[in-house]
Amino acid sequence: MEHFLEKAKSASRTLATLSGSERNRILREMAEALRANTMNIIEANAIDMRHAEEENLSSSLKDRLLLNEKRIEAMAVAIEEIAALKDPIGRVLEGWVTETGLKIEKVSIPIGVIGIIYESRPNVTSDTAALCFKSSNGCVLKGGKEAESSNKIIADILQQVLIRNALPKELVALLPDASREGVAKLIKMDKYVDLIVPRGGEALIRFVSQNATVPVVKHDKGQCHLYVHAQAKIEDALQIAINAKVQRPSACNAIETLLIDDAIAQEVLPLFKEVFDRENTVLKGCPLTRQIIEVAEATDEDFDTEYLANILNIRVVDGIEGAISHIVRFGSGHSESIITENITAAERFMNAIDAAAVYVNASTRFTDGGEFGFGAEVGISTNKLHARGPMGVEGLTTYKYKIYGKGQVR
Repeated sequence: MEHFLEKAKSASRTLATLSGSERNRILREMAEALRANTMNIIEANAIDMRHAEEENLSSSLKDRLLLNEKRIEAMAVAIEEIAALKDPIGRVLEGWVTETGLKIEKVSIPIGVIGIIYESRPNVTSDTAALCFKSSNGCVLKGGKEAESSNKIIADILQQVLIRNALPKELVALLPDASREGVAKLIKMDKYVDLIVPRGGEALIRFVSQNATVPVVKHDKGQCHLYVHAQAKIEDALQIAINAKVQRPSACNAIETLLIDDAIAQEVLPLFKEVFDRENTVLKGCPLTRQIIEVAEATDEDFDTEYLANILNIRVVDGIEGAISHIVRFGSGHSESIITENITAAERFMNAIDAAAVYVNASTRFTDGGEFGFGAEVGISTNKLHARGPMGVEGLTTYKYKIYGKGQVR
């Protein structure tokens, strides 16, 4: 492990010699290499999908795992979009001259070696590798065992592009020991690894957060809510709610709970039940909800569960303060949304809710690096430091001060 990480650290320093235009050219080569190997990737993914069937993985996990021509093309496009972003490295963020005549510049630099631990989605391999390469960071990737074949071929394809450009393949490296013990070692290797980004289930996040000596930026669970205010446009609310839950229930930015203002609950709950029944959504409700529509019971445990499936909790709340109280108790700091035509209510919600992304009259499904214009994301950080929300190339940089003097002494 130590020898492997030492090579990764050494490889990351070689990126300092590459210009932004060279990095962009190589990224575009990576995108074309993925396209050229589409069928090989699909064949490798089929192995993982067969294992998923044998292991009886949930439909949501299998959806995350699946790669087809459309998804591989989306991976290639994401790399091209990352290449098209402005160079995040070497930018002068601030500059000033002190009273003693020292010229000080605050300049963006790469973090170094980024360790990324993730589950299920093999597209994370190419997304995060491209983001790290764009920002001049090396990356050590540890995907889930369920995507082993898919991750390996994607990493191999990207590594071959590096080798053709006389760069060390360790710039995009899969962790050789993918066991729990291997992860436990990785997260303590602060001599070689500068940042760990875990994205996955609660158990993984908790284990990494509690045991790492390397700094951690968490991609925590997405306990997301949609609140329908008393002055909401109901037609919009219905469409947004369906999108936020049903379009891709396995995504962390899908809502798990729908909050309905008690002033309109009697009128609108039957409408919501009708549209969700058409989508075969399993509905669970609080006692007030169950007095109005026929649904299963939702407990506090349900309100605290990230289903990642087509299951939705519904709670009737006492106005906007009731909605805020519920989100404060059960929210995970990911994404929250209010549907309202009342500007005062919208601003109250936006200011009171402490989450990485807070929406007015829009679906939480937009919390995504690509949708934010980042090309892709390393993760959606629920941390407050140093990055928050979709974490693109800017989140993979730090800074240093460059000081120019003319013989000054203190």
